[in-house]
Amino acid sequence: MNFLLTASGLRNETLRDALRDMLGKPFGSANVVFVPTASLAESGDHGWFVEDMNRLHSLGWREFDVLELNGLPRQMVLDRLLHADVIYVEGGSHYHLARSITGNGLAEGFLEALENRVYVGVSAGSMIFSRHLTEHSADVIGDTKDLHVLGATTVEPPFGLFDWYLKPHLYSPDFPERDDAWADRITARADFPIYFIDDETAVRVRDGKVDVISEGRWRFQP
Repeated sequence: MNFLLTASGLRNETLRDALRDMLGKPFGSANVVFVPTASLAESGDHGWFVEDMNRLHSLGWREFDVLELNGLPRQMVLDRLLHADVIYVEGGSHYHLARSITGNGLAEGFLEALENRVYVGVSAGSMIFSRHLTEHSADVIGDTKDLHVLGATTVEPPFGLFDWYLKPHLYSPDFPERDDAWADRITARADFPIYFIDDETAVRVRDGKVDVISEGRWRFQP
């Protein structure tokens, strides 16, 4: 399985080059499926969503599909994932995204699709693979309210692949509270490893090996 887990998508050439390398062929010879599900649980202006979708589309894919995980037959969703070379999962509410995967019985089929495809996550889309995506981590991180707004008090990690947690948008102007002091407060409470990444960074997982590629800044708390 190959993962490129970003905070804000393919914002720079380093991240785009990493995807080209993982894909092993030009974007113009590949199909991408864009999954907007997490964004639908976010209120307010979605200019960030349009900007990122346009950035991805501008790379010139052979086919650019858009796939919502809710409301469609399970097999239709899985067939569309299998048709893609790159599965690109947008940001928003990681809790809504996780619950959409588990609630629609997609986890097993999703993992099977990932065996021969490249997964690109954006923010929420990068957070759903940790086994620590639970109500405990929500309390540690301080975003329990984002779970409660969905009418939920618990969340089940849909995949549980990684022992570490990823927290995006470190030092981001869109999230001015996410500075070193914010990260320090979280790490003081956390009983699990955390990658904090800024908007120019990605955690890459390739054949089980984890590294960080970046034109920006990041932190790791083991």
